Amino acid sequence: MDHEQLFSSNFKVGAYPFYQTQRQENPIFALQENQGHTSWIVMKYDHVKELLKSQSFIKDQDKLFSTSARDKDEGEPNIFGNMMLDVDPPDHTRLRKLVQPSFNPKTIKQLAPRIEQIADELIEEMKTKEGPVDLIDDYAFPLPIIVISELLGIPVEDRDKFRKWSNTIVAASEQEEGDFLEDVQAFTQYLTELFEKRSTEPEDDLVSQLIQTQEDGDKLSRNELYSMVVLLIIAGHETTVNLIGNTMYALFEHPEQLEKVKADHSLIPGAIEEGLRYYSPVDFSTARWAGEDMDFHGTTIRRGDFVMASISSANRDEEKFDRPEAFNVERERNAHVAFGFGIHFCLGAPLARLEGKIALEKLLDAFPNLGMDTSTTPPAWRRVFLLRGLDSLPVCFA
Repeated sequence: MDHEQLFSSNFKVGAYPFYQTQRQENPIFALQENQGHTSWIVMKYDHVKELLKSQSFIKDQDKLFSTSARDKDEGEPNIFGNMMLDVDPPDHTRLRKLVQPSFNPKTIKQLAPRIEQIADELIEEMKTKEGPVDLIDDYAFPLPIIVISELLGIPVEDRDKFRKWSNTIVAASEQEEGDFLEDVQAFTQYLTELFEKRSTEPEDDLVSQLIQTQEDGDKLSRNELYSMVVLLIIAGHETTVNLIGNTMYALFEHPEQLEKVKADHSLIPGAIEEGLRYYSPVDFSTARWAGEDMDFHGTTIRRGDFVMASISSANRDEEKFDRPEAFNVERERNAHVAFGFGIHFCLGAPLARLEGKIALEKLLDAFPNLGMDTSTTPPAWRRVFLLRGLDSLPVCFA
């Protein structure tokens, strides 16, 4: 497989052998060159951690390229303007501080009873269906989207809209320009109306809190408000959908591990961590740029070069993990980087872990004979470069 095939429709199927070859032969490889700048992908675990925490690699490309000034609040709202994922300190520090209290482990733990209730309700709906059930559509997707919608104060009945808009944004490179712009415009209009309503009728939710922060002064600009809510909606469910679906898929692929977890639910947290490592919900990190010329582990990287980390490759690095190609829910040393590393470590990691743990516990309790339905087409990976998740996962209960 050559480097261009990273973007092919069937890349996900053969990705892990490709990653292994690159780690051994070309761990920091040039993906392409464009206008004097090289795009690099970093493959090895130690190199990935260094990339993710190094201040020499920056997120805000406006510091390097002056082709256009970053729009603060002029003109039409921009749901991608000043997104927390795309800025460096001190802006990143300020933005993260505004939402951190809502996602700290103590606060998230208080959501457990409601998450359990949601899981129970979804399972009861699944029991009423005849034939195979799609674990993605009927369980892995609705659970986290309901949780993040309630946390933000967004009507849960709008969740299918968010799924469509989220898919458009995370798969931007595969979308037709017209479809992309149409969905972004619809997303922006929806948020505009929501913000107007919450400005006059605030509720006890995160959106109302963020609007109040914006009105109190310069802590949160208008576009920061839009992009923050978009980020929380997308990141608040995309990773967890994949975490639940991927982990169950790995368990189905390894029946002896599934039987262990069914027999002993204390192994579920370990299964979640192994699922995060084995089929990482995020395949590649978001973009960084080299802020200066440097030698990075024997590779000359120039100022302005685009650099990204292969999270999935790092999590299968044979120099870090014992038998990395094996799925083992009792793995003792599992310091994966599925949620990133450094200051951009995933804000929602405690929530994703809790949702994943409850989702598996409730599912295996309700359906002790749960198995993957083999009468249909085998599950296929979504065509989204940055993420690893299944289009569907048909299951049966007996």
